[in-house]
Amino acid sequence: MINNIKQSAEIRMKKTIDTLQDNLKKFRTTRANPDILDIIKVKYYGLDIPLNKLANINIEDARTISITPWDNIMVNNIEKSILSSNLGLNPSILDSMIRISIPPLNEETRKNYVRKLRIEAEQSRIAIRNVRRNAIGEVKSLLKNRKISEDKAIKAESILQDLTNKYIDDIKKIIDKKEIDIMKI
Repeated sequence: MINNIKQSAEIRMKKTIDTLQDNLKKFRTTRANPDILDIIKVKYYGLDIPLNKLANINIEDARTISITPWDNIMVNNIEKSILSSNLGLNPSILDSMIRISIPPLNEETRKNYVRKLRIEAEQSRIAIRNVRRNAIGEVKSLLKNRKISEDKAIKAESILQDLTNKYIDDIKKIIDKKEIDIMKI
């Protein structure tokens, strides 16, 4: 029973970390990264389709992303979608290819991104703690119903706390790494 609670809590904590990493993709750094384009949807025959389903996205150099649509008539729609995405990117069209030069971030934008990063980190830490609280609630319920002994309940709570500490440390490492990427000139 306790192993099931621990495994369930760990799965939910891993999902929280995965969600955090997905959310961090939208933060632009000074290096070209095709993941920043994951949030862009393009109108294609009346449907909003993710950009990566309509084109090849490649890194040309440290500051340039190239996009080659599979259907050449999509070039203008892709450009409009990139411009309206609020990522601060300015695409340029060369024949049937779109190139995006990643501009350097100014100091104010960097600090704003770091502030948003810290908010994302805190939301993830809260989610991890909520998972722990729910798991400990399940353990206390088992103890109350006399399905486990008090010693096992204390040990289970300790295991859940160690698991929580591990995932909160993981969040700190992920955020610190991203913060360094953003603040790098």
